[in-house]
Amino acid sequence: MKYLLLIVTAFFTVTQTSAQTYTRKDSLHGGLRFERTCFDVLEYDLNIKINPDEKYISGSNWITFKVVENTKRIQVDLFENMKVDSIFILNKPIKYLALDSIHLPAKKLNYQREYNAVFVDFPEELEKGSTEHLAFYYSGKPLEAKNAPWDGGFVWKKDKNGKPFIGVAVQGTGASLWFPCKDSQSDEPDFGASIKVAVPNGLMNVSNGRFIGSEKLENNFTRWDWEVKNPINNYTITLNIGDYVHIHDNHKGLDLDYYVLSYNEEKARKHFEEVKPMMDCFQSKFGDYPFKEDGYKLVETPYLGMEHQSAVAYGNKYLKGYLGSDLSGTGVGLLFDFITIHESGHEWFGNSITSKDIADMWIHEGFTQYSEIVFIECEFGYEKAMQYANGLKRNVKNDKPIIGNYGVNSEGSGDMYPKGALLLNTLRHIINNDEKWWKLLLDYSTIFKHKIIDTETVIAFFNKESGMDLTSIFNQYLRHTSIPKLEYKITKNRLEYKWKTDETNFSMPIDIKINGKSKRIYPVNAWVKSDFKVKASDKIEVSPNFYIIKN
Repeated sequence: MKYLLLIVTAFFTVTQTSAQTYTRKDSLHGGLRFERTCFDVLEYDLNIKINPDEKYISGSNWITFKVVENTKRIQVDLFENMKVDSIFILNKPIKYLALDSIHLPAKKLNYQREYNAVFVDFPEELEKGSTEHLAFYYSGKPLEAKNAPWDGGFVWKKDKNGKPFIGVAVQGTGASLWFPCKDSQSDEPDFGASIKVAVPNGLMNVSNGRFIGSEKLENNFTRWDWEVKNPINNYTITLNIGDYVHIHDNHKGLDLDYYVLSYNEEKARKHFEEVKPMMDCFQSKFGDYPFKEDGYKLVETPYLGMEHQSAVAYGNKYLKGYLGSDLSGTGVGLLFDFITIHESGHEWFGNSITSKDIADMWIHEGFTQYSEIVFIECEFGYEKAMQYANGLKRNVKNDKPIIGNYGVNSEGSGDMYPKGALLLNTLRHIINNDEKWWKLLLDYSTIFKHKIIDTETVIAFFNKESGMDLTSIFNQYLRHTSIPKLEYKITKNRLEYKWKTDETNFSMPIDIKINGKSKRIYPVNAWVKSDFKVKASDKIEVSPNFYIIKN
């Protein structure tokens, strides 16, 4: 989500520049070495206790995994400020064991720590194809976010009644900030996760998936149990603790659940009616909601928002726009609640379709910002949508490439939001066939549902489905800082034109108007002379729906 409004609207992402020298710590977090690739996570069973007064976590994550290659060692991740209490390999599947069993049919394992990596050693080689069960007990005070969601960590706040109001947001920083896991977007637990969180009596915890039940514990604590059936990205696993009330609704067979602070119930009921037309729009353009088994939730949080799967974090204060402001500067952005629409769009782009490496996070953010444009078109028409899209141009900094550095947990430029969306809007107008465009987006969303992909996969799909070679276009917008510059001149009553780009052999059609009459031209990197006549006095206009600059 990482979207920030400054005095002049801009984008800020906590990231490392391409000039940075990366460290062993970076590669341990972002890389895919054998100790990570040798096993595939099947399920997480997280069972923790939260002490708000001490800002302290204790508990376990029981990890079921399949062995992909014979190994005696795997890498599990947990931030180095957190304590490893003990690690066991279980002799029985987790589902047959008591939740808090003391006498586990298990072997205690040795481990070594290096930065945020925990290398777990097994007494005997694990055989390819076997399913194993790891019980990882831990405790500590997790990092506290200074400005969530732009920096990762826990948010320990109070509501206006003085009751604890707690959340966590870790995109980019890593889920291992607060629980042990394989902290890589390349591996989601295939069969979902169980999330059990014990909190002081009088508070509720809301996590991903379906509510299973609650249980009173000793010492005035209650455990709240949630279960996710679908694969889920580590950074979208969440907890939300507060004095919540539950609002339930259903729209065309899809459960809609809202968890809001008790004193905001009335305004939430009215404000969240926007969810229904949003769902109609997104499902018509991107296919069925991808996590129907887990339901859809908006959960009020003490920070702005985050795309936590099936438990979307909402902190926009029940305002239209972005905290009451319009990111596009056009007025159109005040027609909808930015956080509701943007973060829910992530259910399709980021949560369902996930990038293998965070260097490719434009696959999450570019498509999701484009989903805002799609929603506007559904609700308010094409012209308003294009007005909003073109307004986003003011937010692009062109400071560095959208794609970051692979294998070192490095995101690219924050331009991945507006520039990514503008790339997609440009591609729509390049294809110049809305029937084909909407089918392409629908097929993209459905074919790659619950898949982990990379930029090359996106490009290959768009090339195939459009019937056009769009590779140089994708590369120019994603891998370079500058955008295509259209240069044109009139020579002997002929229009001449070319592209100035970083990509060699760049080719992209563009629409122009000459004295109000539409015409498509096909510039390349060398001067091309038109086959039609123009006069110096003719009015030449370039379509604003292509994200370019012109001379």
